[in-house]
Amino acid sequence: MINEEANKNLSAIMVIFGGTGDLTQRKLMPALYNLVYDRLLPENFAVVAIGRKNKTDRQYRDEVFESINMYSRNKIDVRCWERLRDIIYYLQFDFTDQEGYEKLRHFLKELDEKYNTGGNRVFYLAVAPEYFELIVQGLSEHRLAHQNGAWTRLVIEKPFGRDLNTARRLNNKLNEVFDESSIYRIDHYLGKEMIQNIMVLRFCNTVFESLWSNKYIDNVQISLCEQNGVGTRGGYYENSGAMRDMVQNHILQILSMVAMEPPVNLKTESIRTEKLKVIQAIEDFTNEKLRNNVVFGQYGRGVIDGKPVVSYREEENIPPKSTTETFVALKLHINNFRWAGTPFYIRTGKRMGKTSSEIVIQFKELPEILYFKEGYVQVPNLLVIRIQPNVGVFFQFNTKDFSTYNDIVSTKMDTSYYNPTTGNTPEAYERLIYDILRGDATLFSRWDEVEASWIFADKIIEYRAKKKFDFPNYNAGSMGPAKAFELLAVNGRRWWEV
Repeated sequence: MINEEANKNLSAIMVIFGGTGDLTQRKLMPALYNLVYDRLLPENFAVVAIGRKNKTDRQYRDEVFESINMYSRNKIDVRCWERLRDIIYYLQFDFTDQEGYEKLRHFLKELDEKYNTGGNRVFYLAVAPEYFELIVQGLSEHRLAHQNGAWTRLVIEKPFGRDLNTARRLNNKLNEVFDESSIYRIDHYLGKEMIQNIMVLRFCNTVFESLWSNKYIDNVQISLCEQNGVGTRGGYYENSGAMRDMVQNHILQILSMVAMEPPVNLKTESIRTEKLKVIQAIEDFTNEKLRNNVVFGQYGRGVIDGKPVVSYREEENIPPKSTTETFVALKLHINNFRWAGTPFYIRTGKRMGKTSSEIVIQFKELPEILYFKEGYVQVPNLLVIRIQPNVGVFFQFNTKDFSTYNDIVSTKMDTSYYNPTTGNTPEAYERLIYDILRGDATLFSRWDEVEASWIFADKIIEYRAKKKFDFPNYNAGSMGPAKAFELLAVNGRRWWEV
């Protein structure tokens, strides 16, 4: 439960641009409900959803109720719902309508007085990226961006630009109105409990942190795989592809947390600085490395869960000769003392054989002496951080087979459990919204992190744009193109499926 002083600091009005959109209905409103359920939403709080459609507060609240009933991790509790229902308001206006911003300003002033929110604001842009600059300009011109003595925070969903140039342009526009400290670039993957647990596993366990280097680790694998196709997102995905959709943001953020040096403390800027150093230390991709260490793929027809599915080029809003990648695999190196020589393998794709997100740390094998001198097959030690749908930690090690005299077997310790909604742990957006209210930006990307990520991603995207690929090159329901497996065909390495 939030104490009185904390409640005062968290008090705010949350303004959601895109209030009728899919993100708001599926993620944001259920997250707010669960914050009420867990008694984490401040007492002095209100939500204003903005959309173009003509609705009354009651109509909108009814729609929110249906969304919560469908997507919330907690069942509807009447008192919790009534608490949230009564602080939700709907305001209709087009983002291009300047009168709408003036109407919003007066409406927020009334709600400030009603809920005693002190002028604190969260502006959440749950809209398409082309509206970011327009909305920020409207907030600025109508004196909504800053309130005397109050805080204002701007929340932006990905994608943050299409490349380095557009990202820089957007950032410059935002900085004309908001300070960097007030901009929260959201990456929902960082809100997942097991991503946050990476730092705890490393920095709270001597057994792991003392081995966390090129001296003991053979390779690191990061896999974010989906059985789903592009579905109704064909128009967006065709202009994005797997590099922009997953690698430039989610995967590089996860990579930076896995490989970062211990921060000097747990303050936001200390952690962000160490993450940035990792991205900046990624070895440059020469033309030769682009040819040998980058694999693109696009799914063809196949079978998922026993049912035939169409190819990417047959999906809605996809051109019949599309060259957009739905799969990416990379081999990269981090050029610093901790990681020099240790390969990092990353892969992400749609319509793959399973849906899973996990990090595999493969430790080096022992010399072939003593037990392994006798011809036993050595199974390497593995530490697997399971993000979803299995959530937890898996550790594989060798021990004696007690059913025989001297055989050695691989034993597994597994704390993970299957739950497609990440279980009863808070959903990612719950944690992230709560952090926004608290002013904790640790799990949000700083501009220099975004900039470094685009510098890395742009070169690979440019390579993909220039090179012709024989797509489709993997069947739906498989684990990707054959060349992705060849990336690891050194010293007996392979993608681990554990």
